[in-house]
Parts: sequence; structure tokens; C-alpha cells
Amino acid sequence: MKTITTLTINPSLDKSTHFAGLIAEQKIRCGKPRYDAGGGGINVSKAIAKLGGVSKCIFTVGGSSGELLEELITKEGLQSELIRTKSWTRENFIAFDSETQSQYRFGFPGNELSPAERDEILQKVNTLQTDYLVISGSLNEGLATDFYQQIAQIAKASNIKVVVDTSGEPLKKVLEAGVYLIKPNIGELAKLIGVERLELPEVEKAAKQLIENKSAEIVVVSLGADGAILVSHDETHFVKAPKVEKKSTVGAGDSMVGGMVWALSQNKTLKEVIQMGVACGSAATMNEGTQLFKVEDVMRLLKEI
Repeated sequence: MKTITTLTINPSLDKSTHFAGLIAEQKIRCGKPRYDAGGGGINVSKAIAKLGGVSKCIFTVGGSSGELLEELITKEGLQSELIRTKSWTRENFIAFDSETQSQYRFGFPGNELSPAERDEILQKVNTLQTDYLVISGSLNEGLATDFYQQIAQIAKASNIKVVVDTSGEPLKKVLEAGVYLIKPNIGELAKLIGVERLELPEVEKAAKQLIENKSAEIVVVSLGADGAILVSHDETHFVKAPKVEKKSTVGAGDSMVGGMVWALSQNKTLKEVIQMGVACGSAATMNEGTQLFKVEDVMRLLKEI
């Protein structure tokens, strides 16, 4: 079994609740809030734990919101390593309207990190001993867009397989370092190869372009409700998403990454890797709020897939 480490530079304390009817200028009565530890890498570690795997979860933490985040991670039983920051950990807010069945997601930016805090993150990566490093989520305000690229270069020098799930300029930059696996959606893939849009039949060719450029060894393209395509140098696998009753999309992408990295660590075939990823991502949409998936749902969906 191979070892996994996740890195979350910009984690969040996620607060979710229910309300009935959104009316401007009126006080909206909400249900009792639920608190969850959030942020890309943290969610990936939670997903891996749900599947019976183990990962080390490295994340920044600061202020009283950070203390609650730390407490939630401890309750989850995750192996963790903290990077203390002067700035408070950000909070996100998710609200579900029971009248319209609509979900509203409010994400706040992460506060700036000091130069010393940035150096501590890079130093931690420099001393890592792991087979896979999952870099997931957004960057804090003020961080250079090549920060993930710097991390990937350090990790690659130690022969660590780098898995990246981010978007925009940070994703573009990190591909200059060349990583093991990326998970763009079809719109992000189009931007990466410099076209306005891609149709489904064009996805494999576009992904192969990134592989030939040595940007990534494996490209997994998320197609939302249609499923996902995994492309490597020698293989292509399309997995159609099973039909489920969708309640929330929060954490679906992170669940997918967690499922895939867990399968990779278990030496599964690439076909099994994408099947597990789609099963975990689909199962996550069956639950409200930010609680990811139930393992029994994953196992049932895997049989359908």
C-alpha cells in the first residue's frame, strides 16, 4: 500500500443550514447550523478515510475558526500536521432552501499568508516522505499564482507523484512543472489548450495534447452529470455517471479525487481508478451539506458502473 499526503493551503470552516423561502429585506430564519472541516485537500483526506485508507493531512490554521477546524479534524480521526498562521481560517456558508430545493454556496477568500508562513509550507513539502501528494483547492489572497508550481517542483525532486485539483492560473502554472494527475472539467481543459470550448468527442485528443506536452501523465476530465474520462499515454476510459437523486454538489469533486487516489494507492488499474472516482463523486451528491459520501452508496454505485 502506498502512502498519501494532502496539502490544503486555504482550508475553510464550512457552516451549512436550511431555510424556507428567500425574501429580500426580510429576516431569514435558519435551522441549526452544521459545521464541517472544508477545503480541497482536507475533503480528499476525509474521503480516503471513509474508504478505509490513511493519509496525512497538512493544512494551515489560524484564529478561533481555525481552532474549531482543528477540533473537527481531530474528531474525524485524520492524521494531521498543522501550519499555524496569524490570519484566521476563512469560513464558507452553504444554505439550502427547502421551498425551492435550491442550494446557495457562499465562499470567502483566504487571508494573506506571511513570507515566513509561505516558507514553512515549502519547507514541509521539502521534508515530505510520501508516494502521492495531493495539492487541492484555491490559493489565499496575495499568494503568487506559481505557488503550486513551486510545491510541485519540490515534491517531484523527491520522486513524489503530484496530484493537482485546482483551476485558473494556478493550474496553468503548475502544469509547467509537469505533474502526475490533474482533474479539470471540460471548460477548464478547453482553456488549458487555448480554445474557447470543447465538445465531448474532442476531449480525448485535448487531454492527449497535455500528456504529449508532459504537463501531466494522467488527465481526468470531469463531465458533471455525464461522468468522467480518464486519459493516459496508453489508455482511455469513459465512465458514465449513475443516475442518483442529487441533493448537493459540495465536495463531489474532492470525493472523486479521494476515490481515485485511494484506488491508485491500492495498485488498482486505471479503469478501476476512474470507476471508483465517479462512484465517490456521484455518492457525494446524494447527501446534503458538506458531509461527502456514504461508503454503502459508493459500493452500490460501483456495481451499477
